Amino acid sequence: MDRTAVHKRAGAHLYPPVEPFDSRMLEVGDGHTLYVEQCGNPAGLPVVVLHGGPGGGCSPAMRRYFDPKKYRIVLFDQRGCGRSRPHASVEANTTWHLVADIERIREVLGIEAWMVFGGSWGAALGLIYAQTHPEHVRSIVLRGVFLMSQRELDWFYGGGAGQFWPDLWARFTAPIPEEERGDMIAAYAERLFSGDPAVELRHARAWAEWENALASIDNDGPGGESPADYARAFARLENHYFHHKGFLSEEQQVLNRLDRIADIPGVIVQGRYDMICPPHSAFQLAAGWPNARLVMVPRAGHALSEPGISAELIRATDRLSES
Repeated sequence: MDRTAVHKRAGAHLYPPVEPFDSRMLEVGDGHTLYVEQCGNPAGLPVVVLHGGPGGGCSPAMRRYFDPKKYRIVLFDQRGCGRSRPHASVEANTTWHLVADIERIREVLGIEAWMVFGGSWGAALGLIYAQTHPEHVRSIVLRGVFLMSQRELDWFYGGGAGQFWPDLWARFTAPIPEEERGDMIAAYAERLFSGDPAVELRHARAWAEWENALASIDNDGPGGESPADYARAFARLENHYFHHKGFLSEEQQVLNRLDRIADIPGVIVQGRYDMICPPHSAFQLAAGWPNARLVMVPRAGHALSEPGISAELIRATDRLSES
C-alpha cells in the first residue's frame, strides 16, 4: 500500500497541525544541549512526549495526539539526535542521563506533574522515568511497548523477526561477515563506531533500513534510503544503548519495579502484528500493572502513524484530559 495513503488515513484521527508557542535550546550538562518545544495551551494539562529509537527525534506529527485547547504539549529531542547537539554523540548518553534530562525540563518549565506519552524506546524510557519519579507523573500513555529486555533484543537482532522477513534479514546481515553474525549488535557496533565516515554511514543506513521496513503492517519491503544525518544518529544511538543493555542494572528491571507506578493510571496501545516490539511485552506489562488498560489493535504493526494506533491514542488522551 502507498505509504502516503496510510499517513493520510492516520492523519484523519489527529488534531490539526499546531506550531510551538515556545522553542529553546536547553543546556543539560556534559556538553549536551537539547531542543525543547511547547505547543497547545500554556495553562493546559502538561504532557511530555518521548520519541523512539533511541535516536529517532521528535516530529511535528507528535504534537497532534493531544487536544491543543486542553494540553500543554512538551516535546524534545533526546541527547545526540534531532536538533539536539552534539549530533550522534554517545558521550554522557545513557538512560539515566535521559531520565535526569526529563526532570531538568520539568523543573525549568515549572511543571509539578505531567502525563508521560511514549512509544517503542519512548515507552521504556517513560516507564523508567515514572518509576524513578512517580510523584511527578499524573498518567502514562504508551504505544508499541519495549521493555529493554534481552528477549526483545534477541527477537529483533537475533533472527526472530527475520523468520517473517527473510529477504530483509538477509539484507541486514549481508554487510557482516558470516562468522560475526552470532551477535549482530556487536558486529554493527564495530562498524558504526569505526571512525571511518563512509563505513559508518553505510552501516547506519543498513541498520535503519532493517527497522524502518518492519515498522508498519502496510510495508512490504525496504523503503527509501534514510537521510545521512538521521541514519547516523539513529543507528549509533540505538546500537550504543542496546550494546549496553539499556544501562539497566538487572534483566526485566521495568517489570520488577512496577510497584512504583501501581497507583498511576495508564493506557497501553499495542499493534497485534508489531514485528519490532511483539505484543508479549505489552501483555506482561499490563498483567503486572493493575491500574493500566491494554488496548490490542487488531490490524496494526508498530508505527505511531498507523490509523488504528493513532485512533486509540487519541481516544486515550481525550479521555485522560477529562479525568
